[in-house]
Amino acid sequence: MKIYSVTDPEFCEYGRIADGYDTAEIVEGLEKFTPCPDGVEYVAKDPKIQELAAAKKIATGLYGGRPAQFGWCNGHNTKLNCVEYHRASEFNLGTEDFILLLARRAEIVDGKLDASKVKAFRVPKGVLVEVFATTLHYAPCHTDKNKGFRVLVVLPDGTNGPKPELPTDSWEDGLLFAADKWLIAHPDASEVKAGAYVGITGENIDIADSI
Repeated sequence: MKIYSVTDPEFCEYGRIADGYDTAEIVEGLEKFTPCPDGVEYVAKDPKIQELAAAKKIATGLYGGRPAQFGWCNGHNTKLNCVEYHRASEFNLGTEDFILLLARRAEIVDGKLDASKVKAFRVPKGVLVEVFATTLHYAPCHTDKNKGFRVLVVLPDGTNGPKPELPTDSWEDGLLFAADKWLIAHPDASEVKAGAYVGITGENIDIADSI
């Protein structure tokens, strides 16, 4: 699979580099305070990262004054498995280079996403990126299996909290997996056992041979 860089023009459809922020302390905090498991672990809001001076400083700017939560997604991964989207952008920052597997919400057709629409983008260590709300994304992938990845995840406060009760008037309601988290799974994904909507067609992408 071809792996683009977030500095390539192809990334403009999916997100942008959010430069101008001093994030060195956050990178250090991720390295110091968070684990790197063999699998993938996600924490929506980590008080140790949330309370860093650098996190407090940039929080207001990322969402224009709306409360933000600073969490992380860490571990080892090379597969797509699922895609998700939120109503607002997500910001990511890694302690090492990492890869995002991305598609566009507009590519969902009749509730299905063809896995061939997914593109891979490498994010350099220490570069803060904004992943647009119109972009489908999920867990990062590592570039070095010996190092794994530690990736900051910033979202509006409350995102990925408990799933609310919905009237299921819309087909989209069936995708809701948690608060502000609409999820589409590949049949091979473990999330299917937890009730995730199955809608990714084609092969479950694995970039292990491309890194």
